[in-house]
Amino acid sequence: MHARTQDGSAGDVDHGAIGSGHASYRRPDSRVAQAIAEALGGARTVVDVGAGAGAGAGSYESAARAVTAVEPSESMRARRPVRLTPAVDAVAEDLPFADDAFEGAMTLFSVHQWSDVTAGLREMRRVTRGPVVVLTCDPRLVRDFWLYEYAPEVLDTEARRYPPIETMTSALGGTVTTGRVPIPLDCTDGFNEAYYGRPELLLDPAARQACSAWSFIDDAARERFDRMLSRDLRSGAWDERFGHLRTQSTYEGSLVIVRATP
Repeated sequence: MHARTQDGSAGDVDHGAIGSGHASYRRPDSRVAQAIAEALGGARTVVDVGAGAGAGAGSYESAARAVTAVEPSESMRARRPVRLTPAVDAVAEDLPFADDAFEGAMTLFSVHQWSDVTAGLREMRRVTRGPVVVLTCDPRLVRDFWLYEYAPEVLDTEARRYPPIETMTSALGGTVTTGRVPIPLDCTDGFNEAYYGRPELLLDPAARQACSAWSFIDDAARERFDRMLSRDLRSGAWDERFGHLRTQSTYEGSLVIVRATP
């Protein structure tokens, strides 16, 4: 179980410590937003659990018409643009809403930071009379990515943090479908797989910092990653093995949408 940090973050990452540069590298991608909107199925009132700052990672509030944002991190709430409604200070496991209060619900790049995934998803189901949409990564697929050869600790961390699909399916109940989300080559939301065909960008420490799994590894692992990837890019070794990804328009990795209806 994760206690809330001084910042108020309810998960295993202190968003106040990560820094405000996060939003520069985690900008919502319109094609991912479209997939989320389709999964919401036209729901007009939607609760967004773990909404963040409303402009960075996991922030896809444009996918619905009327969004009630829930965000436990004080620093994230403070960084929300004035054009957005203020976020409710609450955690997924204890949502301050009545049963069936919303037509839909979503949580995006957030479940892996919750203290109790089953309790949080059951709460989302309780307050929602329509679809519950979860954008997450399938831990069984996380390591099937070239980054594992350069920074295995990062993807081991991700695979450990992301809850199994079966756990989420059981918690949500009803009819549940899971589908992989194609990641575009120029994806603007900078999670690790967004750089599948642009490896040079992951040499930027700020880009790495915007993906929380990098905060769990030590300096030695980061330095080894820099050294190995830089060497293989200079020598052409990376391109010999993975260069086809530079022109591949989309990539199907571990990114998935789990959709549950009553």
